[in-house]
Amino acid sequence: MDMEAPVEILPVKALPVVGVIVAALIAAIGTNSRWALDFFHVAGGGIWTALDLFLGFVLGPILGRLSIPARVELTKRLMPKLVLIIPVLVTMTLAAGFQLARYNGMLDTSFPLHAWVVASFAVVGVMAVIAIGLLEPANIAVLFELRKPQPNPAVIEKLMRRFIFTAGITGAMQIGTLIIMTRLAS
Repeated sequence: MDMEAPVEILPVKALPVVGVIVAALIAAIGTNSRWALDFFHVAGGGIWTALDLFLGFVLGPILGRLSIPARVELTKRLMPKLVLIIPVLVTMTLAAGFQLARYNGMLDTSFPLHAWVVASFAVVGVMAVIAIGLLEPANIAVLFELRKPQPNPAVIEKLMRRFIFTAGITGAMQIGTLIIMTRLAS
């Protein structure tokens, strides 16, 4: 009898990579390395933006048209990776961005573009809450449902719809972030 392995919730093999990224981020913040902070902020923000746009506007519509078995198969392979990717991207982008703002004097209310900095904090704060407070719990709930002997397709579909919808919202907000960030950088 061929027994299928249970759905992986946390890709344990990837935890050392997460550890290295977090340690390097802490080192960048601790040493105030301008290059490293820029790297973490730009790389993290770029990947986070691309991921949100891809999930919300490319994968979402495709997923909605797949058969239930195909959706389940894709979900089993994609969602465990996102359990680690999303929080790491959010953390490295926001932590490095805040440190850069502090390092460059942008937190001071006398900074000429301070209102843009505050706007960026508001937008990315909302996106972080959506990513960590809505996307991650929906993701994990789908994975737990898939581990059941008889997963409920309706529950999975509802959770996946929430996941893709909120990814689309953050994708749209990412466009606002790009406008703000390019304004601050110019």
